[in-house]
Amino acid sequence: MALALLDVQMPGMDGFQLAEFMRGSERTRHIPIVFLTAGSADHQRRFRGYEAGAVDFIQKPIEADILRSKASVFFDLHAQRQRIIRQRDRLDVLTSALQTADQHKNRFLAILGHELRNPVAALNAGLNLLARREDHGPNQIVRDQMQRSLNHLTRLVEDLLNIARINEGKISLTSKPFVLQDALRYVMEACQVTLDADGHTLVAEIESEPIWLEGDEVRIAQAVINLVTNAAKYTPEPGTIRLVASRADNVAHIEISDTGIGIPPEAQEHIFELFAQIDGTSRAARDGLGIGLALVRQLVELHSGEVTLVRSAPGEGSTFRIQLPIALTPPHET
Repeated sequence: MALALLDVQMPGMDGFQLAEFMRGSERTRHIPIVFLTAGSADHQRRFRGYEAGAVDFIQKPIEADILRSKASVFFDLHAQRQRIIRQRDRLDVLTSALQTADQHKNRFLAILGHELRNPVAALNAGLNLLARREDHGPNQIVRDQMQRSLNHLTRLVEDLLNIARINEGKISLTSKPFVLQDALRYVMEACQVTLDADGHTLVAEIESEPIWLEGDEVRIAQAVINLVTNAAKYTPEPGTIRLVASRADNVAHIEISDTGIGIPPEAQEHIFELFAQIDGTSRAARDGLGIGLALVRQLVELHSGEVTLVRSAPGEGSTFRIQLPIALTPPHET
């Protein structure tokens, strides 16, 4: 209903009582009410009418043109409201369909990643066996090309799996006390081959006093590895990657700096978003799907920490900082 015209002087139940009754019903509470009155519209009567939900008063005798004019406004508003409701309902249907499609997409990515893992692992194992042969001729060149392609494919498969985990919130943690320095030693060992291959130097400045954290040591190491390898990708060789770890108050600070190409100012606010990549970089730097920093952010936030871009400028490199809460009581003191 677009509009209700109520006569104030109705027998039995007057217009004010009916208006109050309408306002008490979920079905009619939003219907605009215009009172028709033959009496003088004093302030007290008007106040009672507006309190009952009136939007206007029309004096009798009724002038048809005025009534039509006022009613047409409410008819137009009602029609607009109905269009909005229909649009809202259509949007709800589309939203539901998109959510379903997104769930199917996430399941597909997870299944695809798992299904690709086994054949890729078999191909890697076969290439490793072939690499043991003493052959430095054309066969070796072909094997090297195949190995580079497989390394790329392996990384893409891992990216697919990580995308599915991020979207579905299924990154699991095995939480326990650990020393940050132990995790960082593993990071340096894991990254050394990549850094050597790219001609980079890793400089580590790590506090000697043990820094105890509560969380998943493997996941924290994974986050730092992602930042180090990301720094290596965007740093022309030979470059320097600096890893600094310290504590301040009850917070552990891990900083990864590079001498690379830097990040343009307009791209900096988006770098932690899924699939974000820097335009204009080399193909080698864009081999992945652009999920590394998004994964780092989620891993760090799962540990109640924060990862930020401290500074970056084109041609001057970048510095990222991870901040994690320190375990106030080391295990041996409990």
